[in-house]
Amino acid sequence: MLRRRHVGRVTFREANDLQRAWLESSDDYVLVMEHPPTYTLGIRAVPEHFLVPPSSLKAEVVEADRGGDVTYHGPGQIVAWAIVTVADTPAAGREHVGRLEDAVITTVRHFDPDQRLGRIGRLEGYPGVWANLDDRPVKIAAVGVRTERNRAGHRRTMHGVALNVDVDLAAFAAIVPCGIPDKPVGSMRSLGLDASFSDVEAFLGSTLDAAFGGGGTVAAVDRSAATSSSERALIRRLRKAGVDPDQGVALKSRKPSWLRIEARMGTEYQSLRKLTDDLRLVTVCEEAGCPNIYECWASGTATFMVNGERCTRACGFCLIDTSKPLPLDPTEPERVAEAVVRLGLRHAVITCVARDDLPDGGAGAIAATVSAIRERSPETSVEVLISDLKGDVASLQTILDVRPDVVNHNIETVARLQRAVRPSAGYLRSLTVLARAGAQGLTTKSGMMVGLGETADEVEETLADLAGVGVSIATIGQYVRPTTNHVPVARWWEPEEFDDLAQRGQKLGLGHVQSSPLTRSSYHAGEALRQAIPLPLPSRR
Repeated sequence: MLRRRHVGRVTFREANDLQRAWLESSDDYVLVMEHPPTYTLGIRAVPEHFLVPPSSLKAEVVEADRGGDVTYHGPGQIVAWAIVTVADTPAAGREHVGRLEDAVITTVRHFDPDQRLGRIGRLEGYPGVWANLDDRPVKIAAVGVRTERNRAGHRRTMHGVALNVDVDLAAFAAIVPCGIPDKPVGSMRSLGLDASFSDVEAFLGSTLDAAFGGGGTVAAVDRSAATSSSERALIRRLRKAGVDPDQGVALKSRKPSWLRIEARMGTEYQSLRKLTDDLRLVTVCEEAGCPNIYECWASGTATFMVNGERCTRACGFCLIDTSKPLPLDPTEPERVAEAVVRLGLRHAVITCVARDDLPDGGAGAIAATVSAIRERSPETSVEVLISDLKGDVASLQTILDVRPDVVNHNIETVARLQRAVRPSAGYLRSLTVLARAGAQGLTTKSGMMVGLGETADEVEETLADLAGVGVSIATIGQYVRPTTNHVPVARWWEPEEFDDLAQRGQKLGLGHVQSSPLTRSSYHAGEALRQAIPLPLPSRR
């Protein structure tokens, strides 16, 4: 199965860690994206090909494991990587490069019927795609790949091509691009071709799709900028993503019977409320208005929320307070651990608000909470439900170093709706967080909502991507609109449809899929872990 993903602007490091995870997948992937200003050094890079000190550049400098020398990536350049299985023959690598180059040549010719760029093609002895071949050749696309055997023994490819559509060519003046000092770098725009970046990106993606087997499934994020969290901005983002807010479920309409919950405020519920009050703890059950609070609290189960109760993000589905966060409370980890002991929990779930105001995103406090629970109740398995930490590797590592039994990070929705629903996050970044945790041998989990305007096939594609990065447990539940300021409910999904989604996820290789109208991220979390990962759990060392 070939899966094509258009993910917008993402960092090179995040994309690289994601393709490392997909290297182990049984599916093939074409990843189409754009990078912020970045210089990458291939395995044959020569330090002298930096003409200025790298530290003086207003761009990230990254060592890459692809072939080739030093090059530049930035806005206005389409980067397309193919992570596919190739034949185990000496010629397979060169043939793969040829397919990448052919796809770029076909794309550029399509947008240049009048041959404003002159003859387009290859230049003998120089990899990549060149324009103006009959006069003074100008390089408009670089190519750099790597092939590697995965754990299953299959020969797989990594990296790919970078096509200059309307990139800042001045950035190339700081280097000897691809180690070629006597031939200039150009772009479709600099050579006189006024082609839309989005049009070129879409055409190149479909051309690569055909080059590597055709018939691939496609998922794309909305590339529109999201600069405001106001209700009007939310409506604009939804319409941009293809969702008509006026056609959704009215806020005051009666919920289906399967979403109506009976309040059970018995002794156990009241005892847990008193415990959280006594220990001054915050639960996501209350803060997020979880419909399962009565069931879970009646059984002595709660999901503790650390790092305060105020979030620095304003996602379109979430009820949590977004006013200015307060300083962290250093006593919180011990108070959470005390609650775990008093409740006698076999499985504890620790979630958090996003704290983009903190240098580590609150990772240190999460790690301290895990450690405090382990010290007080070593037999309790601990699940952390974390933010994306803005993609910061060091912050994530702080959490991974304490070896939680489950690392949970919610992807929340399908690729198309990401920008509308969670404008401060990203589809690829969420996959990368999960891939990085899985690469260190940790059990990973993710959750999503339906009822935002997605299709069943789009949900399946998201589940495939989660399975592709090694996620073991997935949760799927019905979105319920908290207020009129939040994303409208597009429709109520039927219970039978949730059963179908669970079956699809299991066929894709997910160890356990908890899918029902009332499912939330930590619903029956302990049971899900035991079903997905038979005891004993993976080592905490």
